[in-house]
Amino acid sequence: MPVHRRPPLPGVQRLARALALTAAATGVIHLGVAPAAATPADPPDRADVKAQVDQLYDEAEQASEKYNAAQEQQKRLQREAGILLTQVAAGQDDLNRLRADLGAVVAAQYRAQGLDPTLRLMLDNDPASYLAGARSLGQATARQNETLRDLRERQRRLDQRRQETAAKLDELEQVRHRLAAAKDEVRTRLARARQLLGDLTAAERDRLAYDDDARAARGADRFDLGNEPPASDRAAAALNAAVSKIGSSYVYGSTGPSTFDCSGLMYWAWRQAGVTLPRTSQGQASAGRRVSLAEARPGDLVIFFKDRHHVGMYAGGGVVVHAPHPGARVRYESVSAMPVNSVVRV
Repeated sequence: MPVHRRPPLPGVQRLARALALTAAATGVIHLGVAPAAATPADPPDRADVKAQVDQLYDEAEQASEKYNAAQEQQKRLQREAGILLTQVAAGQDDLNRLRADLGAVVAAQYRAQGLDPTLRLMLDNDPASYLAGARSLGQATARQNETLRDLRERQRRLDQRRQETAAKLDELEQVRHRLAAAKDEVRTRLARARQLLGDLTAAERDRLAYDDDARAARGADRFDLGNEPPASDRAAAALNAAVSKIGSSYVYGSTGPSTFDCSGLMYWAWRQAGVTLPRTSQGQASAGRRVSLAEARPGDLVIFFKDRHHVGMYAGGGVVVHAPHPGARVRYESVSAMPVNSVVRV
């Protein structure tokens, strides 16, 4: 039974570098240090800081998935609005051509109806030619009626497309606001976490990083992934891709190839297997067939938490590979470290 050794997890220096990288990628503005109070403040309690930082990271990840969802919706709406605008332009061109054709028919009718038809037949030097022209005029009248019907129908469709386009652009504007709000929420949470960590001494930050490593390892330095076969050849390829990124930094909104958020790692890994997943963990929860945790096979997606804001990939032996949270790196972790919502087989 193969045993896979966990890669070394970061100490305080790696934690500091990861936080700096996250800040650079998200454009977070570093908060200034408040002026010293007249009386020295009590030193922060490490356990309390850890609980607050963990909560802030969790909230930042939830906001990150909202950001990812809004970003995907924005891309979709931009594509759809572009198609509608093209259709409106083409429909207007068609209407203009129909109106020009109709105008020519009306002008011909006006010229031809200046005299009584019987009198025109008597005066015409070529009655056969006149009769042929009359038939042509009748045909032109029929075409005119058909053109009018077509014109009305095209105008109706064009008006409908314009209404759809206006609604789509309104929806796009709302999504842009949600995108900005989610981004601000992530920035706020990460800035507060950095501020809390900055209040600790170097030794306390080092200890905090060690505690996080110990929690991830669950008291073990080695994970037994077992020898259960992957769910499919594609699942095997996706798992190999995900495992190859162990040690990569977590950066919200990132889909690789060197940094990832939780759903971004799954998205990238499955793309290497030729499968395009939805971008968010909530979307990935519906990307395949659900199985029980007892039936999980390597390569299956494991969705965590009630609101499904986190996702990892089952690696075997009750272990997942995932991008945990800001300040951490892609790693193996026990599937029991977080509440499992569902398991999805792609």
